[in-house]
Amino acid sequence: ARELVRRHPSLAFAVLEKEQELAHHQSGHNSGVIHSGIYYKPGSLKAKLCVQGAALCYEYCDQKRIPYKQCGKLIVAVEQDEIPRLKALYERGLQNNVRGLKLIGAKEIQAKEPFCRGLMALDSPYTGIVNYKQVAQSYAEDFQEAGGTILTDFEVTNMEMAKESSSESEDGLKYPVIVRNSKGQQIYCRHIVTCAGLYSDRLSEISGCSPEPRIVPFRGDYLVLKPEKCYMVKGNIYPVPNPHFPFLGFHFTPRMDGSVWLGPNAVLAFKREGYKLFDFSTGDFLDAVMYSGLWKLVLRNLSYGLSEMYRACFLSAQVKQLQKFIPEVTINDVLRGPSGVRAQALDSDGNLVDDFVFDGGSGDIGSRILHVRNAPSPAATSSLAIAKMIADEAKQRFEL
Repeated sequence: ARELVRRHPSLAFAVLEKEQELAHHQSGHNSGVIHSGIYYKPGSLKAKLCVQGAALCYEYCDQKRIPYKQCGKLIVAVEQDEIPRLKALYERGLQNNVRGLKLIGAKEIQAKEPFCRGLMALDSPYTGIVNYKQVAQSYAEDFQEAGGTILTDFEVTNMEMAKESSSESEDGLKYPVIVRNSKGQQIYCRHIVTCAGLYSDRLSEISGCSPEPRIVPFRGDYLVLKPEKCYMVKGNIYPVPNPHFPFLGFHFTPRMDGSVWLGPNAVLAFKREGYKLFDFSTGDFLDAVMYSGLWKLVLRNLSYGLSEMYRACFLSAQVKQLQKFIPEVTINDVLRGPSGVRAQALDSDGNLVDDFVFDGGSGDIGSRILHVRNAPSPAATSSLAIAKMIADEAKQRFEL
């Protein structure tokens, strides 16, 4: 929205937000890491946008005086068989133009992270941390200062074409699309861009567009180090990712407030915004379990999924993962922490959709709408770069 209003100052823009405040869900529950772009396939949108986005994010934070820390990251190999994967990751990072990458040995690991043990690590000095809620609120201020309107507590439940001219419009059907909320309030507009995260598939269906890819919510539970133990971690410490599994594995993440998050795991959430273990929504649960794509994913990753569920229940199993990197961590040093829910896009063959998906539809509303169906992690890091891409797409589709 900020990017669009700055490019098209003569047009009127409104952001419709279903919650009472902005950044209440994914942007306010993520790990706060400014990623450097190591993991992603060279040439992919994720790789390009992450590297561009990280640079833009630091520039923006400097400009707006938003505090951040460039605390770096080590991706640590603790087993001999992880070293070839680590070296391949280093090559990938170089292809993606990630700044400052180098491979370091056991002594250099300890020089950077005195409590960490490993055989070899990939050192990424430009990885950082920030409070993304603060960043999102700053984007909102920019948007409003440029003339944009933000309407909170506006949960969109219906979109349709106007039958006749609205009273606000003097020149025929200038604003032919009506967007209604759960309270029956309505807004007339010409075009719509949806970036709805956990609800992107449902908003697409409301507008008469495709229900695929479907969103399946995965909850990630974090542990936190007790405050008196936070000295054990200086920067981000990550495992070497296993290419057979979709998530990055348990990691150590320092936070802007001085705390250290550990995790997350990845388990199916029984509610789209279910941050607690026992949060349950019948509709969301049935939506997920009746989708054939989920079953295909589950059956392909059964042992991984069961071990994740086991670790979610037993603290000692999670601590065992952490001890591979920092042997001094004990079960007495950790507490259960916050959770986030990831909007994982899934196709009907059970494949995790790993890149950006834009679509609209046919017909009156379909041709006036741009759905951002999937903006995968690291979307927060890449947000300013993603904004440029969405604004380009909107300009082309809507002939702005």
